[in-house]
Amino acid sequence: MAILDEKTSSTTKTTTLTTPAKLYGKDLSEYDDVDVESLLAQLSPEEITILAKEVDPDDNFLPPDQRCSYECTKDATGPLNRKQLIEHINKQAIETPDQPEFEPYVQGKVRGKKWVPPPRDARDIEAEEQIAIDMGEEYEHALSDATQEEIIDLAAILGFHSMMNQDQYHASLLNKGQPVGLGWDGITKSTQQKLFPMDPPNSTDVDESIKRVKDDDNKLVDLNLNNIKNISDEKFEQLFAALPQNEHLEVLSLTNVGLTDKTALLLAEAIEKSKTLRVLNVETNFISPPVIVRLVQALLKCHTIEEFRASNQRSAVLGNKIEMEITNLVEKNPSLLRLGLHLEFNDARHRVAAHLQRNIDRIFRVQKLKPNLPKLILPSNMEIERDLGHSATPSPSPSPSPSPQPPADYDVEVDPDNMVIRGGGGDAYDPEIDPDNMVVPGSRAVTPNYDDEGVYQAHTN
Repeated sequence: MAILDEKTSSTTKTTTLTTPAKLYGKDLSEYDDVDVESLLAQLSPEEITILAKEVDPDDNFLPPDQRCSYECTKDATGPLNRKQLIEHINKQAIETPDQPEFEPYVQGKVRGKKWVPPPRDARDIEAEEQIAIDMGEEYEHALSDATQEEIIDLAAILGFHSMMNQDQYHASLLNKGQPVGLGWDGITKSTQQKLFPMDPPNSTDVDESIKRVKDDDNKLVDLNLNNIKNISDEKFEQLFAALPQNEHLEVLSLTNVGLTDKTALLLAEAIEKSKTLRVLNVETNFISPPVIVRLVQALLKCHTIEEFRASNQRSAVLGNKIEMEITNLVEKNPSLLRLGLHLEFNDARHRVAAHLQRNIDRIFRVQKLKPNLPKLILPSNMEIERDLGHSATPSPSPSPSPSPQPPADYDVEVDPDNMVIRGGGGDAYDPEIDPDNMVVPGSRAVTPNYDDEGVYQAHTN
């Protein structure tokens, strides 16, 4: 049995179930064993040429002239003359007679079967009749007597945009009258562009402006040097060196003046010492992201700047690290109200927007409660500037160690937004609002306590 199994297994052939090839419905399996090379070797060159004309080889590597079965046997008539060729083609097309029609054309006679639309369902006709709206005699009379322009105006008011073009729609909204000759089927033509005159160049005298900044001119409040080209670095150095001594300049615009990192660093040093500057604009210059961080950092020491703009610089993308540094610096700034920077990441945008809104809300609350309230605390040195009227004793600077003198007996109430200080003993103080959320018990300043989320925590000891 073992020997028989071996013979049986050795003679077994493996067959695969495949669909037999067919040509025009005929089975080609009988030609599987035919040697095609030997058949081609028996053909003459003329027979191979005839066979090549009948068969189109599916080979993309062959040039088109070898794949095409058409072969021109005419001799060349000379170089290509495109104009003459087009004239010959047009002449041949005109001289070639049209194919005769099997049935001559007769006007008004229908040739062939005419298409007749199928009858509509009675239910559809009844549904359309039910949809009809009776607007009353007054409205029907008004619409029947209305002109086409009035109908277009009514359609624009109702918001039927697909029934009119843009010119008709905007003319109806602006009550300018409908364009002549358009109507319902009119074609909108291109609107003529409005030409506006070019803005005149900035005529500010740079040298004269620098001299006025140095002389602390009380009439120079807004200095605009936008779009002035070819301002040298020496002039920038002179301008920035004069800023700390100036006590009247509030707005400084340096847009598109070719400001570089070298001069921007000098500007950052001048910002730290400025006393009256409120708005600073350095957009569209060649400042790198690290120097932008340096400028934002300088705003922490200048508590007068409310608006800072520095977008559209050399680097279009600041990067996550730079944006996080700017966000952290902005969150430490209690006086900044507007920031003009393109922040790519949502976290940085939301945090900056939330902090700027808190600064604006705090200022509104302070101005509403105490319109004439002086600035109580400078966050840089934590000194108290309060005019008590009856006491001229200056406040000492804060110290990390506790004061040896016993503190005054004050009752401190925690407000969700600010710390309200009420006099419970000693001198009678009025309730005051601290714009920077600082606790001011008596003559001693206490540093604010914030948690990781930036929420104020009241002091417990």
